[in-house]
Amino acid sequence: MDSALSGLRIIDCATLFAGPFAATMLGDFGADVIKVEHPRRPDPSRGHGATKDGQGLWWKSLGRNKRTVAADLKSDDGRAVLLKLVESADVLIENFRPGTLDRWGLGFDELTRVNPRLIVLRVTGFGQIGPRRSDPGFGTLAEAMSGFAAMTGEADGPPTLPPFALADGVAGLTAAYAIMVALWSRERTGRGQEIDLALIEPLLGILGPQISTYDQLGRKPVRTGNRTTNNSPRNTYRTRDGKWLAISTSSQSIAERVLRLVGHPEYIDEPWFATGQQRAQHSDVLDAAVGAWVAERDSGEALAAFSAAEAAASLIYDVEDIMNDEQYQALGTIHAIDDPDLGPMKMTNVFFRMSETPGEIRFTGRATGADTDAVLREHGFDPEQIEAMRQKGAIA
Repeated sequence: MDSALSGLRIIDCATLFAGPFAATMLGDFGADVIKVEHPRRPDPSRGHGATKDGQGLWWKSLGRNKRTVAADLKSDDGRAVLLKLVESADVLIENFRPGTLDRWGLGFDELTRVNPRLIVLRVTGFGQIGPRRSDPGFGTLAEAMSGFAAMTGEADGPPTLPPFALADGVAGLTAAYAIMVALWSRERTGRGQEIDLALIEPLLGILGPQISTYDQLGRKPVRTGNRTTNNSPRNTYRTRDGKWLAISTSSQSIAERVLRLVGHPEYIDEPWFATGQQRAQHSDVLDAAVGAWVAERDSGEALAAFSAAEAAASLIYDVEDIMNDEQYQALGTIHAIDDPDLGPMKMTNVFFRMSETPGEIRFTGRATGADTDAVLREHGFDPEQIEAMRQKGAIA
């Protein structure tokens, strides 16, 4: 069975997370992803996070389904290699500072002169235009500038940054979507195009209507801890056996079920209980009612009661809980695969299931330049040319 994106070729020249993550998403569904890295300064994500036997575990997942080529794009030979790869490519992903590829003779005009159907996705901190276009930009700055940090944390505490690459992840998923939109457009026009994606924008876009609320009402989001201004009860509650439950009442009917379950149906008749926003203004009362009930019960008993009441609750999981959860197991969320360096290992599977053209993790992240010779031969370089470039340090 052909994969959904069979025949699509992606050149991944990006580093760290957002751009490479977009390429991973496309590779999971059959795109031929060729990862191009500097021979002596490969993608820093190879060294991020935990390692085992010298192998970066983050890279094993982020680099999956990607063939790796090591080429110095600043050199004449490296430039020639990329231009040759571009001839048969559909998409090129890069995250150099604006103007970098142009200085190397690999700007959009040069690339599309070789292949007018090429789509070039540029991921940067601040975009290709504006006063900060050339500033170094990372996800942390996007989490700060989007308003995320300002609204995250306890009401009387400092702004809080996430302990993972949130802005990069959101931007990576957005980038994969943008590429598919551009590919669909190309089906109609026959032409490629340039995509300018700034890390500071996608996270801002998913934080709710803060822009419209400020524009129309002059209101700024405030930190509310685990609470929300949209509904209540919504918080984490500690059980008798020391576990934590997360409870949500985003719909009115579930809010009513929760209050009946915890023995306070009288609140349902209060005028302020009629909407989520009004309930949120009485979170102290509702949290006290739910919290007291949960505290008197072990986690298993509390969860069973919520399930019987058809109310929404979950344990706060750590990674061990995730690995052992029956629902994740039923979905196949954790994928087991053999890695040539580490042997059997597990990682997060593709993000969704398709009935006709499912995604697949075909292999884990490979060593820098592992496929250089094979890929270059596919693109018309003979062994003598490859060896000459290797001797000059242009490839590895």
